[in-house]
Amino acid sequence: MVVAVRGSVVDVQFKERLPPIYSLLRAGEQGRIVIEVLAQLSAQRIRGIALTPTQGLARGMPVEDTGAPLLAPVGRSILSRMFDVFGNAIDRQPAPENIQWRSVHHAPPPLARRSTKSEIFETGIKVIDVLMPLERGGKAGLFGGAGVGKTVLLTEMIHNVAGHHEGVSIFCGIGERCREGEELYRDMKEAGVLPNMAMIFGQMNEPPGSRFRVGHAALTMAEYFRDDERRDVLLLIDNIFRFIQAGSEISGLMGQMPSRLGYQPTLGTELSQLQERIANTDSGAITSIQAVYVPADDFTDPAAVHTFSHLSASVVLSRKRASEGLFPAIDPLLSNSKMASPGIVGQRHYQVAQAVRRTLAQYEELKDIIAMLGLEQLSPEDRNVVFRARRLERFLTQPFFTTEQFTGIPGKLVSLQDALNGCDSILRDECKDLPETALYMIGRIDEARMP
Repeated sequence: MVVAVRGSVVDVQFKERLPPIYSLLRAGEQGRIVIEVLAQLSAQRIRGIALTPTQGLARGMPVEDTGAPLLAPVGRSILSRMFDVFGNAIDRQPAPENIQWRSVHHAPPPLARRSTKSEIFETGIKVIDVLMPLERGGKAGLFGGAGVGKTVLLTEMIHNVAGHHEGVSIFCGIGERCREGEELYRDMKEAGVLPNMAMIFGQMNEPPGSRFRVGHAALTMAEYFRDDERRDVLLLIDNIFRFIQAGSEISGLMGQMPSRLGYQPTLGTELSQLQERIANTDSGAITSIQAVYVPADDFTDPAAVHTFSHLSASVVLSRKRASEGLFPAIDPLLSNSKMASPGIVGQRHYQVAQAVRRTLAQYEELKDIIAMLGLEQLSPEDRNVVFRARRLERFLTQPFFTTEQFTGIPGKLVSLQDALNGCDSILRDECKDLPETALYMIGRIDEARMP
């Protein structure tokens, strides 16, 4: 029975055997209040965190042990559906049939099963594939404020993965606003990518226990498609900072001593337990793209530092580029990837990417001189750098399939080879005679030369 209720923390006394850690308990009317066991305080008492609101829970109420941990639904029929942390469908449609239920607590794949070769995950988006290639089975961070195009970029990647990689996408919303989830669902439906996608949400208004476990539930779904169906999975997490925040709330409620800046002492372990399950194995790969909110733009914050240590690529979105109409608004100088080395991407790709970065960095330095004295005051060599950089900036824009209905420009998917050829010909001044506008919002470089 319940002996104490403090917010989301509930103490329960048992007469006989105590339920194991991570077991689910049910209390209240029709077992509506769900509690997860987190600590065994004595031979007869446990302390748990409620995954649902605790309104109506009182001391002395009976509690039932379900004998199982939190379970997530897996199977083909979860595709095109939307779930909460308990696996209930929240898209106003009947519950899916032919599904299995699996525990959300899994160990990461053993080292013997992990794939050791580094492969590039092609997205079909020029600026990402050329300058900050993503790793197949790796983790990429997407950094950016509100309204610079994070969701549009995620949607486009889902579209490309579904259509061209024959893969599955799983979207996990951790502690995000419910209107964002609803908008995303509608956008996905209109873009026609829903049939190869499952969505799971633990929203901002839900208790910390629910937000903390939704990431594990999404990973269980992803692991099913990787290990049982042997398919490549794209796992999108929005936002990984809210997972850390939920862990911090639970830690405080459980009475643990806070660590640096008030974060939980177990921050590193909790984040690793989630991130280490995202891996490339002999049966398939889970490639993850995670939106990361950086508190007060402080990259030394423990949440940002711990997240960085897991990422293989960082994609930084810039409000300035968005205001100039250069979409996707990715900042090529602030973004980076550990895959961009000659041993992995090859000598030619590495040299082209370095030359592009160098040209754009030189242009950035010259911008102040141009603003004060004008373009005419630059040396002919510097002027050429500016012309090349401006053409590169425009060539690295791209029309998206998911924004066709707004822009009226048909979407383009560009192979890595075509993107490299385009950058190479701009760097070699083969496009000198073309106006800058001819390179804006095109796919391959040949399209600029078309009448």
